[in-house]
Amino acid sequence: MNEVPERVRATSSPRYAQVATYMRLPLVPKAVGYDVAVIGAPYDGGTSYRPGARLAPRAIRHESCLIHGTGIDRGPNIFDVLDVVDAGDLDLSPFSMELAIETATQALTELLQDNDAFLMFGGDHSLSLPGMRAAYAKHGPLAVLHLDAHSDTFPPVYGGLHHHGTPFRWGLDEGLIDPHSMIQIGIRGHNPSPDSLDYPRGRGVTVVTAQECEGPDAVERLTQLIREVAGDRPLYVSVDVDVVDPAFAPGTGTPAPGGLTSRELLGLLNAVGDLNPVAFDVMEVCPPFDHSGITALLAAEVGAELLYQYLRAHRGDSTVRPTFSRTNVTNGATFPTESKGKP
Repeated sequence: MNEVPERVRATSSPRYAQVATYMRLPLVPKAVGYDVAVIGAPYDGGTSYRPGARLAPRAIRHESCLIHGTGIDRGPNIFDVLDVVDAGDLDLSPFSMELAIETATQALTELLQDNDAFLMFGGDHSLSLPGMRAAYAKHGPLAVLHLDAHSDTFPPVYGGLHHHGTPFRWGLDEGLIDPHSMIQIGIRGHNPSPDSLDYPRGRGVTVVTAQECEGPDAVERLTQLIREVAGDRPLYVSVDVDVVDPAFAPGTGTPAPGGLTSRELLGLLNAVGDLNPVAFDVMEVCPPFDHSGITALLAAEVGAELLYQYLRAHRGDSTVRPTFSRTNVTNGATFPTESKGKP
């Protein structure tokens, strides 16, 4: 086990004190030999509407100081079991998208070769392509769980190869993704490209629209579908915060009404602990349009949930967060539904 520097604890230092790292983890810029390295990707050169996602890693770290490695519905402290550090930020050119993609690919590939997994906070969604390239270089073809309002399989536009709507199109075209092991959830809204859904579906990707996420047992039903689609392939999880309704996550670049609730999103992540996750990203927080930091706080909580699910997957912890999705038909009351962990 790698020797991990001491993390800052709320019992010894107030949560508003000290330099803000993710969940107050030790800052280790040249991380080697850890279970998970947290990395920021402050870049938004691929945005097509509201800019500002480059400011998200700093905002997410700030809000994450509120979050602990334990919870009332979790098992042991995550950081008593996993070696996790904050590896700082990627330094990406704000003036050349091609250079930014190339730099991110190289840096994330090295990070994943030196550590078991990474948790990346963007930045815009174009940087999921470097993330998947890095995971593919280590693990081969990937299963992908993609939670988003948009399919991000759009064609290139405006004379450039990349933007925040293209990462999964390129991921499929480059063979990084096993399309039959990919599932997209929460897709909705207005699509400027007529083939935005035909493209992934035509290649065997499972696409679940936001309308299909409705119903009292939706979370339970969809977590089972995630397990079935992903199987035992190495899993890349990508969360665009706009999968959540703007009522819960206003601070994003391309908001789309009619999305999931925060609770539903966290509930869907229960499936990850039953699979083989190898890398994560949480993208598209846009702090200039956030209110009271609630979107950045949600992104920080999603990151903590992903770490917890990584612990379940790779350390055999069977404790599962309850998902509130089943309605008692006798009196209409809602009770927690426990998803089953690994045997």
